[in-house]
Amino acid sequence: MPDYHDDLRLAHVLADAADAATMDRFKALDLKVETKPDMTPVSEADKAAEELIRGHLHRARPRDAILGEEYGIEGTGPRRWVVDPIDGTKNYVRGVPVWATLISLMEAGEEGFQPVVGVVSAPALNRRWWAAKGAGAFSGRSLTSATRLQVSKVGRIADASFAYASLSGWEEQGRLDGFMDLTRACWRTRGYGDFWPYMMVAEGSVDICAEPELSLWDMAANAIIVQEAGGKFTSLDGVSGPGGGNAAASNGLLHHELLGYLNQRY
Repeated sequence: MPDYHDDLRLAHVLADAADAATMDRFKALDLKVETKPDMTPVSEADKAAEELIRGHLHRARPRDAILGEEYGIEGTGPRRWVVDPIDGTKNYVRGVPVWATLISLMEAGEEGFQPVVGVVSAPALNRRWWAAKGAGAFSGRSLTSATRLQVSKVGRIADASFAYASLSGWEEQGRLDGFMDLTRACWRTRGYGDFWPYMMVAEGSVDICAEPELSLWDMAANAIIVQEAGGKFTSLDGVSGPGGGNAAASNGLLHHELLGYLNQRY
């Protein structure tokens, strides 16, 4: 199996640079925020962080392609860095500390591009999570000061903690009834949103989570971290990986039942 240690170290360097840029403008009274064509917000910090990451990658990995939320795809080839400079921009612009920079390296294979390295850095929470294919998932302050992550062993939906983002997307897709049935069947539900539920699945503090509509940059880093922690990350159709436009993540034991609820149509 390939060794992705150098790529993981680079991803940490990229996250360090992004953290410095985003924290410098977090809660700034003069922060500039625009509305994108899809009616979602983008701040000057989103753009600055992605520009920083792209600049580092151009120097360190000039042959690799880059896909970012703010500036699209650049380059071709079997290796592609996927970047969400601020996942949780709506939180960021309102001063809520639940946001993160998501950085992943994806490689082409028989099943298309799949993540092999992922870093999720949430500096306002003072937390960082990461993983590399075949090397496990970790959380900590640095590569040398880390705790290995492991998903929970909860085996019944009735004992499970379920995290989600919002209700509107489930309703738009005609999945709201199944979603609500799942919330009633679970022990506990909380709407943490964005990257955080996936990190909690990887840590074992949450057992299942799902979102009905996502982009690749929302999922790539989360997927490898959940998988390397022993969990499952699929589309709602059950296809492994972050390529399906939506996501379901679990400790693995509950995955089939999770998908069953969320695919109920009335």
